[in-house]
Amino acid sequence: MKLIVLNLPRDLNEQSLAFFFKKIGDIKSCKVVSDKYTKISKGFGFVEMTSNYDGEMAIKELHGTKIGKNKIRIKQFTDQ
Repeated sequence: MKLIVLNLPRDLNEQSLAFFFKKIGDIKSCKVVSDKYTKISKGFGFVEMTSNYDGEMAIKELHGTKIGKNKIRIKQFTDQ
């Protein structure tokens, strides 16, 4: 299940984001979206969990929690 994670701290890197989600289950991929020119995070990213169950648990357990001072939002990502 692919998740979009919103309201990330601007200084958070992919390794830290992956570590946060590995507490819930195995992940396939993790990407923090950055500005093409400045390389500064845009404040959101994507995490793909290996199973739908782990994705649902990540939403249930991590949505609304804080990373640093930021309260993150997580939802299932759909390519529409």
